[in-house]
Amino acid sequence: MKVPKFAVVFLLVGCVVLYLTYVKRRYDSRRALEYQPRVDQSSPGVQFGVMFDAGSTGTRVHVFQFQMEPNDSPRLAQETFRAIKPGLSAYADDPDKCGAGLLELLEVAKATVPPTLWASTPLALRATAGLRLLPGEKATHLLDKVKEVFGASPFLHRPDSVKIMDGTDEGVFAWITINFLLGGLHGSEVPMVGMLDLGGGSTQITFSPQDEKTVQTAPFDYMKSIQMFNSSHALYSHSYLGLGLMSARLAVLGSVEGQPVGGGQELVSPCLSPDYTGQWEHAEVTYTLKGQKAGEPMYESCLSKVEKMIYKKVQKAEIKDVEFYAFSYYYDRAVELGLIDEKNGGSVRVSSYVDGAKTACRNMEAVPGDNPFLCLDLTYISVLLQELGFPQDKEFKLCRTINNVETSWALGATFYYIESLRPH
Repeated sequence: MKVPKFAVVFLLVGCVVLYLTYVKRRYDSRRALEYQPRVDQSSPGVQFGVMFDAGSTGTRVHVFQFQMEPNDSPRLAQETFRAIKPGLSAYADDPDKCGAGLLELLEVAKATVPPTLWASTPLALRATAGLRLLPGEKATHLLDKVKEVFGASPFLHRPDSVKIMDGTDEGVFAWITINFLLGGLHGSEVPMVGMLDLGGGSTQITFSPQDEKTVQTAPFDYMKSIQMFNSSHALYSHSYLGLGLMSARLAVLGSVEGQPVGGGQELVSPCLSPDYTGQWEHAEVTYTLKGQKAGEPMYESCLSKVEKMIYKKVQKAEIKDVEFYAFSYYYDRAVELGLIDEKNGGSVRVSSYVDGAKTACRNMEAVPGDNPFLCLDLTYISVLLQELGFPQDKEFKLCRTINNVETSWALGATFYYIESLRPH
């Protein structure tokens, strides 16, 4: 029997369609396996995550081990932490040099995660203010080098594993971290707390507003809505780039980020002891500094400089009914003042920074002391807090760890990244 030509053509087309469908499914399946985290069956319910924090002054690795609970938020079983200096931005002119430090931190991750789980452990790097302040091309070259190093690692990664993090995300992720560690995100009755972070290049404030006035008066882009562990949260969050302690210090001293002074020039400031002469290196630039004897006491002179620098750069918020935790340089300067224990932290009032600034400046009028920037730094912190809306009698808590876990944005970012890898 003779088969019609159109039947032959129809049969051939059908075979091609079936073949392509099979290939596509196989391809999609392989991509899913490549990009989505898988829990090793030998360790049921266990998930690791590796997060690199590329900050302005250093690079840190956080290796988290989670116990994944059915129909519940994960439980943090363990964290391994290691930090190196300098930050990635220090290699802006020679990106290849950053490779050794990255490999050193990757070895920490490999020593922590069982080899059978390497391929299912997400690996990511998020860069903060140090790279945000670099010219785009230099930042891109650094990130390309990181991708090259990560590409040769045994961990799970994909194109968006390495990127510069938006400053607001930094604040939101830190808020997730602190409330997770305190139990507020576990469906309990623990109230949510706010978060203050003062880094080298930027500063963040994030909290869940308790006053409707805050929501109504906040700039539109300050209000965020996030979904975390099957719950929605409305957050007030903003990152002020250029108002981290090191960047603010430079601005108060009279220079501009990324525009170094010429050879032989000095930065002269009343925020430094009158007899002080020295050098300060910031973002690969060495500045020559000199104190200036002003016509009024050192504190008042420095306060005037700080207020002028920060004028109209910060939005006040209604925060009276929210408990806050503060980190980073807020913590470090409180330790220097003797307000809190270096290991255990503690609670301080805004007025403690104000009084500390006055005392430090008064003492430094006679002797520079061990930290020539103490007067400037404390004056800036006290003004920044009040500009953010904190009255002098507002008390907040300072801590570096909760339950032995670093109180940084890294844990929150790891949760978010793992969640983004899961099929929805």
